[in-house]
Amino acid sequence: MILQSFDLAGKVAIVSGCDTGLGQGMARALAQAGADVVGVNVSAPTETQKQVQALGRRFLDLRANLADISCIEGLVAEAKAWGGRIDILVNNAGIIRREDAIKFSEKDWDDVVNLNLKTVFFFSQAVARQFMAQGTGGKIVNVASMLSFQGGVRVPSYTASKSGVMGITRLMANEWASHGINVNAIAPGYMATNNTAALRADEKRNAAILDRIPAGRWGSPDDLAGPVVFLASKASDYVNGYTVAVDGGWLAR
Repeated sequence: MILQSFDLAGKVAIVSGCDTGLGQGMARALAQAGADVVGVNVSAPTETQKQVQALGRRFLDLRANLADISCIEGLVAEAKAWGGRIDILVNNAGIIRREDAIKFSEKDWDDVVNLNLKTVFFFSQAVARQFMAQGTGGKIVNVASMLSFQGGVRVPSYTASKSGVMGITRLMANEWASHGINVNAIAPGYMATNNTAALRADEKRNAAILDRIPAGRWGSPDDLAGPVVFLASKASDYVNGYTVAVDGGWLAR
């Protein structure tokens, strides 16, 4: 009986930034649980599409630069027309810029905060309106970070944006729970993806990171599979406004 609560058969999920890495892993997990997937990317999600379709699920490839929020209403309309409904939104698309805070530029601030925070809010808003129009509720899963909890160094706009993601996740949960909409977030720890290849190749830095992680290893996209399916499914119907750290114990140290 309980396993039925995790079943996403017949659901339609939008996943942004799913062409590689963590987004690809989450799109694959949702498809494994039964959902059809709408991928929103700048680059072709060729491998992700193959993985989803190999599981017997449908995949819609939508291209957009989400730094410009004017595209969002059209994306939601296309997704709804294709799937007949929308049930899940995973806000995964994001960028990072590294520079000393004393030298950080306005452009690097705006580029990161606009995509990582402003777009997350307005994409969630548009999908929440669709949920309300359907009258069926829905699930929104935002992607936060360890830097939603910590300050970090040399990533001021990323830290601000991911701290903001945790805050607006709570805000949206407060306002929309009465409509049957659950808004939560996942905060990945150190994950073995293309974005961390340089860190893992640096023996000294890699050793220092692993020494801090109680699990003793880097995470993988598959480590997000359980959390994203849980937060996207009926199993999480009474979970609202929470940010789940998937970090191998990093924050516990």
